[in-house]
Amino acid sequence: MKQAITIFLGGLVSLNAVAAMPVYQPVGSAFTLGSMANKRSLSTSLANPASPYLMTRLQSFRAGYLGPAGLGYEMGEISNLTDKVDELEDILSKSDYRSQAEVDDAIATANSVIADVADTAYIKLSGSSQIPFMPLIYKTRSNGAFMLDASVSFVGRANILADDISYTLSGTDFSLDSDTSLYVQSATDLRLGLGYSQVLGRFVAGALVLGVKANFHQISLGRDVSVLIDDSEDSGGAFFDGLFDSQKSTSGVGLDLGAIWVSDYYQLGATLANINEPEFDYQSLGNCSGLTGSSLLSCEAEVGFASEGKLKLEDSYTMETQLTLEGAVVSKDRRLSLAGSFDVNGVEDPVGDAYQWQTVSVSFFSDNVVVPGVRLGYRKNAAGSKLSYLTAGLTLFQRLDVDLAYGLDNLSGDDGSSSIPRSFYFSMGYASAF
Repeated sequence: MKQAITIFLGGLVSLNAVAAMPVYQPVGSAFTLGSMANKRSLSTSLANPASPYLMTRLQSFRAGYLGPAGLGYEMGEISNLTDKVDELEDILSKSDYRSQAEVDDAIATANSVIADVADTAYIKLSGSSQIPFMPLIYKTRSNGAFMLDASVSFVGRANILADDISYTLSGTDFSLDSDTSLYVQSATDLRLGLGYSQVLGRFVAGALVLGVKANFHQISLGRDVSVLIDDSEDSGGAFFDGLFDSQKSTSGVGLDLGAIWVSDYYQLGATLANINEPEFDYQSLGNCSGLTGSSLLSCEAEVGFASEGKLKLEDSYTMETQLTLEGAVVSKDRRLSLAGSFDVNGVEDPVGDAYQWQTVSVSFFSDNVVVPGVRLGYRKNAAGSKLSYLTAGLTLFQRLDVDLAYGLDNLSGDDGSSSIPRSFYFSMGYASAF
């Protein structure tokens, strides 16, 4: 697998339309609007547990039909990638090193290139969708709103684990040796949500709505280490096998609380997600008993990386508690709004990337089925990647939502002739109107 790093990292440059919606990114029009509940957008009911109360009239149902489903990608920032990969490929593929000085120089150069690439290169693929006809909301005569929703999501992340390059001598030929590996983490989440929201009291200035939601998760977590110099395994196959193989499934329940203050011309809200912090286990690594060939080589590499603190043989994912604050200035009929939301603390997703979203948006929703609704926004991750997005969306025929987010951080080619965003997101869904 000497050419694996070239294929993998080269794919980061050529990739421009693959799946990804990280687990901690919202779905549908909520990506543009943020977590502030807007009765004109059903997908905003998925964030704050108090939101469903605002989404439907008294003693009435409201449901999604298809989606929303989201796709996109995220890549690490890599400068001069082509030169680095070409240089590394030449070093690893050469088999006729003839002197100690020559091989020492090659090892020093390759170690420098690998260390640089390992610090900057990753690719993240993910996606999510609501199950058809979800969410389903019903408001009772007594002003309580019940909510049922279900979704499936996945996330996969690949990066390079760096190891020094050494050599072996056979006769007069020097060959290189290294545990530098492709490391793939993956997570699949099947989620069922049950929620209830209720107006607590009505006052002259507005009304207070409280909500609670239980999210039942079955999460499958997997990890895979593929040593790059292993010629018996194809790198492309190693990447996609690592996304779905060697997963361990565990179940848990996350509890969310929410509150919204609703007035004629403004709205304030707060969400406390995963207050009980459920934990899910990864498949274990480093059990080399009975293994041979490529499996043994990978397992021994896992043990080595664990001893260096680069990965854990036994690991788990905890859904950490996160507090989100939100607010909006709105017209009385909620057709116009200026909204913002802010995650008070950052939390990690199942593959170890941190998220702490800051959003601002302006939107117009039409009461005319012919005139589309329009929304524009800005979204930034204040933790982890620090990536930011310009977001935009349309609501067509009062039911069809189309949203995209264009990453404002670019990945450029070595010659500067081309540039693509490091991240991009697209979503579409069809739901009932208010």
